[in-house]
Amino acid sequence: MQRELADDALWKRMQQNSFTRWVNIHLKLVNRHIEDLQSELSDGLNLIALIEVLSQKKVPRHHNKRPNLRSQKLENVSVVLDFLENTERIRLVTIDATHIVDGKLKLILGLIWTLILHYSISLPMWKFEDNGGSGSGKDATSEQKLMSWIQEKLPAELPITNFTSDWNDGRAIGALVDACAPGLYPDWNDRDPKNALENAKEAMNLAEHWLGVPQLIQPLEMINPKVDEQSMMTYLSEYSSAKLKSGAPNRPKTNSAQVRCYGKGLYFK
Repeated sequence: MQRELADDALWKRMQQNSFTRWVNIHLKLVNRHIEDLQSELSDGLNLIALIEVLSQKKVPRHHNKRPNLRSQKLENVSVVLDFLENTERIRLVTIDATHIVDGKLKLILGLIWTLILHYSISLPMWKFEDNGGSGSGKDATSEQKLMSWIQEKLPAELPITNFTSDWNDGRAIGALVDACAPGLYPDWNDRDPKNALENAKEAMNLAEHWLGVPQLIQPLEMINPKVDEQSMMTYLSEYSSAKLKSGAPNRPKTNSAQVRCYGKGLYFK
């Protein structure tokens, strides 16, 4: 029982951290920032700002700019949920305004995950398919679409079938970095799987610095055998919009089998 509670606490903490980072990269565009996902959405103002950034639309209904009363907070959150369901056509299940106002963390995480699925995974994957990507069929789930995109990007020598254990040694993320920007991390396959943390750090730092991929999950979390699947998907989805910055240290892959030495070689006097 205690082990189950500990595992539950681990995924919830990991998810809360990665989802908070995701929220903040969008709120940054309107000069907002939150520290506590559980409490700082409760008056609806940060939530309204987030949805307006994600949807690129103004929430049409009037809302309270200075919500001090519980009734005002409930009204603000209700405005957002109504906008998501009726304007954005996002299906919300088992959540209402009271859950957000009262800080029900598990349900708040569920709402943020719904937003991530729609705005960071489904929409980019639809654009990818519209631009000629094979995808995985119109009836595929968001998870299947993201996995299909990753599998198309990565080399056949590195079969990826999940968003958790296949990424634990840090080599797969290196391969994805190099697939998005050939030459940025060409020697990913030469990395020792035993050096998982070092592998993940190097690849993720390159992605953040040169591809603009924010570290929504930390390297130490990625190599954890119990890494949270939704946190990983949130992070990996950022690669679909990655763009290489100028001046990147791209280099050809080194193949030791093809190295040749010429000349007289070494000699000693």
